Amino acid sequence: MRILITNDDGIYSPGIAALAKVASRFGEVIVVAPDVEQSSMGHAVTHSRPLSLKKSPITFEGIEAFRVNGTPADCVALGTHLYAKTDVILSGINMGPNLGNSMWHSGTLAAAKQAVLLGIKGIALSTPVGKTEPDFDKLDPFVEEALNLLLERPGLSLFNVNFPPDPQGVKWTRQSVRLYDGYIVPGMDPMGRKHYWFTVSPLEPADEGTDRWAVENNFVSITPLRLDLTNHDELRNIQKEMDEKIDDQVKAAPASS
Repeated sequence: MRILITNDDGIYSPGIAALAKVASRFGEVIVVAPDVEQSSMGHAVTHSRPLSLKKSPITFEGIEAFRVNGTPADCVALGTHLYAKTDVILSGINMGPNLGNSMWHSGTLAAAKQAVLLGIKGIALSTPVGKTEPDFDKLDPFVEEALNLLLERPGLSLFNVNFPPDPQGVKWTRQSVRLYDGYIVPGMDPMGRKHYWFTVSPLEPADEGTDRWAVENNFVSITPLRLDLTNHDELRNIQKEMDEKIDDQVKAAPASS
């Protein structure tokens, strides 16, 4: 199995080194990651300038590694072009959770989505960060367990995996969709210039069975995802309304002589 690893934290992140270490137990690993942090970049792609690929300035214990002056999605596109027989894309381990609504802007998850768009299985992996770096040695067996569960699953799949700091087990979950209160926090930089932070706070607790609930309760969360954003229930309702409107028009039409 050939595994391509990327992230949105950049080539220097300890999370990508930890993921490469575990992934190397499952097959041949290649690392292609951004040369600088690209957090919250979402599914941005670079089309107005060329990309460059350079050898990584740090080593990954014998794993071939490169840095790209682009986004996580760029890294997947370029990496799978250079290594056409890639079987799976792993993105992470992100330094910070990617739960619930954060999936919309996550560069980590965007790399996994880009994989699926190219016909390759994509798996995003993340963990919260406190005042110190995550204990990747503690997470190691749970990362291996998650990869054991997901790498051999048949079909073209997309998964979002989140590890709590002290995992107690694994839960299959759905995405937590909560309403948030977004607000701007003004501040001042050391040069006396105004700046602003955008932040949010949830308006409601996480529902049981969701990804956020699982991590809050010390479970590894694995969420199967899909690229189709269609609201199928709403579409069915609209189609039913249109059919009923046509039926009413037919009934109201005068009978032909």
